[in-house]
Amino acid sequence: MSRALLIVDVQNDFTEGGALGVAGGTAVAKGVTELLRDERAAEQYSIVIASRDWHDPEGDNGGHFAAAGTDPDFAGTWPAHCVSGTMGAQYHPALDIDRIDVHIRKGMGEPAYSAFEGIAGDGPTLAAVLSESGIAELDVVGIATDYCVRASALDARELGLRVRVRGDLIAGVAPETSVAAIKELAAAGIEIL
Repeated sequence: MSRALLIVDVQNDFTEGGALGVAGGTAVAKGVTELLRDERAAEQYSIVIASRDWHDPEGDNGGHFAAAGTDPDFAGTWPAHCVSGTMGAQYHPALDIDRIDVHIRKGMGEPAYSAFEGIAGDGPTLAAVLSESGIAELDVVGIATDYCVRASALDARELGLRVRVRGDLIAGVAPETSVAAIKELAAAGIEIL
């Protein structure tokens, strides 16, 4: 069976010091790069895919950004983050992007948590990329455990893929919601490594 690696949203705005930085984000970027540079570990992946939030610079992105003059609720509305063309939207510098085969952009003008809601630069969805590559198994790493990692892993499982989440290469927004997300993933039949 062919296996792919999905790196979810390892971006400047989601790491320490970013607009929505999470503790441990930089460590995730460094850890994923170590994995990709370890030839024995990396050879298990037929394809390496990375997703990024890529929000529009104008408007509220379908209500995803808190309206001007209001505070975000940090559940459905957020401060502006990962705006296309900004440093915040770029991959974290510790992530070796030379090892990434396919780049997925999501949240262009609308809320999007799962990498499966995005598209590759030339238009195919993540599901199409995986199908065309004959992928049956998917390892998921990245940020944030309790939001985009969770949503991406659940969508992969819903597509019938065998999914593993690498617990050593994820970072979450909050401990309570991250623990709840891990329990939900395990209950859905996703292996937590």
